Formats: sequence, C-alpha cells, structure tokens
Amino acid sequence: MTFKKLRPIIWTKDLQKTTKFYKKLGFKIADQNDDWIWACLKRDDVEIMLAFPNENANFKQPTFTGSFYFNVDDIDELWNIIKDDCEIVYEIETFDWDVREFAIYDNNGYILQFGQEVNID
Repeated sequence: MTFKKLRPIIWTKDLQKTTKFYKKLGFKIADQNDDWIWACLKRDDVEIMLAFPNENANFKQPTFTGSFYFNVDDIDELWNIIKDDCEIVYEIETFDWDVREFAIYDNNGYILQFGQEVNID
C-alpha cells in the first residue's frame, strides 16, 4: 500500500478572500464550485482545497493545532515577495538543523511554515 498525496481541506467563511490570499503565494485555481462554496488551488505539486464549513460542523474559527509546512526551493525569494503583506509568526532564519525557514498566518489564522534545506558549513 502506498500513500500518494496529502491534500488538506481548510475551512473558511470567506472563500473569495482566502483564494485571493493564496494567489499572492502563487497558487492558481485548479477547480472551483460556487454551489458547494469550494475551490482547489494548485502551485507546482502542492494542492490545497478550500471549503465553506459543513452546516453540521460547529465552526466558529480555525482550530487546527498544527501548521502547514511547505518545502520550497528559494526561500529568500518567497520571503521577499510576501513578508510585507502577511502577519508573521516568525521571520526568516537559518536553524541549526540546516533548514532556513519562516512562518506566517493566512487570512483565516492558519499557520503556514515555509522551509528550504541549506548546507551550513
């Protein structure tokens, strides 16, 4: 048995605002259904689905207790593109475990971390 992909579905009460936020990160709409209030966004090999909370869910605000971690190939370029337009969790830094990373909040309050492996010698 092989796991092939992980495509998170994040809930949002404002699909248009959330889609706009992720477009700033370079994502494009791969599919959208306005009747379902749902969209699938894609950038390279990464897909994120956005959905209005199910009517049976007791959704008040995002309650995900982790973060979404994106591996990228030019962390400094991404940082320079988005650092002034986002609420920052922590600024870009190179850590002892040979990863350069930063974290931001998306417009819903979800934490997005971005990292790139680097060679520290």
